[in-house]
This record gives sequence, structure tokens and C-alpha cells, in this order.
Amino acid sequence: MKTIFHVDMDAFFVSVEELFDPGLKGKAVVVGGPRDQRGVVSAASYEARKFGVHSAMPLRTAAKLCPHAIFIEGNPSRYRESSSKVLAVLGRFSPLVSMASIDEAYLDMTGTERLLGPPLEAAHRLHETMKAETRLNCSIGISASRMVAKVSSDQAKPNGILWVLPGQEARFLAPLDVRRIPGVGKVAEKNLNALGIRKVRDLARLGEEELGRRFGQWGLALAGKAQGRDAGGWFDTAVGESAAPKSISHEHTYMEDTADRERLETTLARLSEMVGRRLREAELHTRTLQLKLRYSDFSTITRAHSMETPTQLDTDIFQGILKLFRAGWNPGAPVRLLGVQASSLGDGEGSQMNLLDQDNRDKWKQALSAADKLRDKYGDRAVTMANAMKGGFREKVQDTLPHALPGDRPPNPEE
Repeated sequence: MKTIFHVDMDAFFVSVEELFDPGLKGKAVVVGGPRDQRGVVSAASYEARKFGVHSAMPLRTAAKLCPHAIFIEGNPSRYRESSSKVLAVLGRFSPLVSMASIDEAYLDMTGTERLLGPPLEAAHRLHETMKAETRLNCSIGISASRMVAKVSSDQAKPNGILWVLPGQEARFLAPLDVRRIPGVGKVAEKNLNALGIRKVRDLARLGEEELGRRFGQWGLALAGKAQGRDAGGWFDTAVGESAAPKSISHEHTYMEDTADRERLETTLARLSEMVGRRLREAELHTRTLQLKLRYSDFSTITRAHSMETPTQLDTDIFQGILKLFRAGWNPGAPVRLLGVQASSLGDGEGSQMNLLDQDNRDKWKQALSAADKLRDKYGDRAVTMANAMKGGFREKVQDTLPHALPGDRPPNPEE
């Protein structure tokens, strides 16, 4: 029987901000951007949540619900630094750790009782160590499955520990809303509610055969989750097993729509830099680039291009994206959002090129490696391509997951 911990940092972004500004403690705080900005809430303090503010909510909606809240842009570099400290603590309790996001992780604690004591004792040790070494609170869920551990950590919030004993998983889940099940998002919840399925017990009552008939493979996964089992794409890899990302992307939504070609192209240069850096962090190369362009009326186009030679260089990415943009944009049409995505990822081995091209690419790699080190020390804007110098927007807080961390969660289409 396995013992799995799910460790979830409490109000992580807000808590990190409080370390740098203790005056924020006890106040309604929203991280994500100015109150009048397009964008969504990345995190909210528990004081703000009392007014209905929650993550993924539009910032302007949050401002209406909680007008006295303090709105903060956010500091991704701070969050990455704190996440690294969290990971260091977790690694001392188990060699098998998977970061599910920048502020949550799974630990396989099976076989650690002789060293750390029974699960509840080990969890209390971890809880105290985390607070002492990071000055941040966390909630810990314990179960024989990752799925139930995740749900139990959510039930333990804030700053609590909850152990679901082996054999009690289905009983624990039964009275909870179906939305509590990982992988059930707003759309899925609405569809399930329309069928009279509101609680997890309703899923269990329908059974595997009926859920499979109604929803296919996703329904079969739901049936397994209702019984407390790890089922579906969330749990395809073992804890501690690294899962490479299938794609890497960055987007930027303008405060005001713009048809300024120079501004649009410098934004694409900046986005290309951000994607390139994350490719290098993950030691990956891309063969396919995709442009995302959304106009004022929310109509959206995507254009993709496959390259002969895989790359992780900012310049290659920008050149490819720029061609897609110039071929796809309707000049003069105001743009609301731009996005750059790299996919068809690999290690870059096996590509052929002439010696002159290889020499030029090696020089670029050396230059960008040096630039990345300067960015690590002085911030992302310390070094930038000339094309991106006017593309000065801040990194979105939602994009703070460093892909160098182990156990990146696979994407889930139902979330």
C-alpha cells in the first residue's frame, strides 16, 4: 500500500508578497495586476476570498466584489525562488517528488516510516520544517492515491493536515461536490449537473459501465476517481518521474487594443525570448512554432510553421513567428492578444546542417546562455534582443512554472 502526500502552499503568491511587505498581512490582497487591467486573478488572500474573489476571476470583477482590496502586479522571479526553497525541503523528506505546479507537489512517502515515523507524524515534521525554512504555510493531504491526497489537502486548507485512511477513500469523497474531483472543470461540472450528478456519490452510483457509455474514456476515468483511484491523464506518470512538456507558450493581452505594427512586432520578439528561455531551461528544442492572434472582436486565428532544423534560439523563434504574423495579420485591425507557442519538442539530436551554420548557432547558444545567467541575477529585462526592447511588458504571474522542476503535470482537456 502506497503512502502519498500532496503538499499545497497556502495562498502562495500572496504569502510570498507578505514576506517582502509585512504590512499586507491580514488584508484583502489580489495578485495578478491592477484592478482596472484586463487579465485574471492569480491568487487572493483569504481575506479577499471572503468577498467571493478567487483565482481565474477577471481582475475587474474582483475589484467590484472587493473594492478595498490591494491589487499587486506580482513578482514571478520571487515566486520561482520561493518554489525552489519549497522543493529543497520536500527533497529531504522523500527522493520521489513531483512538482505539479509552482506551489504544489506530490511526495511518495512509501517506506519512509522507519526514518520519519508514521504518515501523520511525518506530515507534522514536514509542516513544521516548511514553515521554519521558508516562512510559508502549507496544507498536506495524505492518502494511498494521488487523487485523494490532492482532494484532502484542499479540504485541509488553510495550514492543515488531513489523512484519509486506506479503504476509506470512497466514503471520504462521497459527500463532496463533483467539482472537487481533479479534472472536473466548470464546463464538465455543468454537464454533469444537467444529468443530476452533483455529488461524488452520484458518480459512484452510476457506475463504470454507465459513465463509460455516456462519456467514453473520460467517463471511465471519472468512475475510477469516484472510488478514490488514480485514473485519467492527471496520473499517467509515477511520482518522481519527469514528464517533459508537450508545448511551451507565452501570451500577452494588451491593456488597450492596438494596431501599431511596431508595438505588435516588439511584443512578439519579447514573447519569443520568453519561450526560448523556457526551452533552454528544459533542455528542449522545438520544430513547430505557432502564432496566436486575437482581434478586438475576440475572433482568433492561429498559424503554425514547421522548421527544417529544431531550435531553442530566440532569434530563430522570432524570425519564424514574424513570418507567420506578417502573413496572417490584417494590417490596421486592432489586436487584443498575441501568443507564441513552441511544440514538437525534443532534444535536438539528429539534425543536419552545414559547418558554417553550426558555428553560428553555437555562438548564439553561448551568447544566450550568458544572457540567461544575467537574467537570473538581474531580472528578465536585463538582456534582450534589440527587436524586443520596446516590447516591455511584465511576465504574467500565471507563467511562473519553471519547466526545469521535476514532474510537470500533463495537460488536462477537461480542466
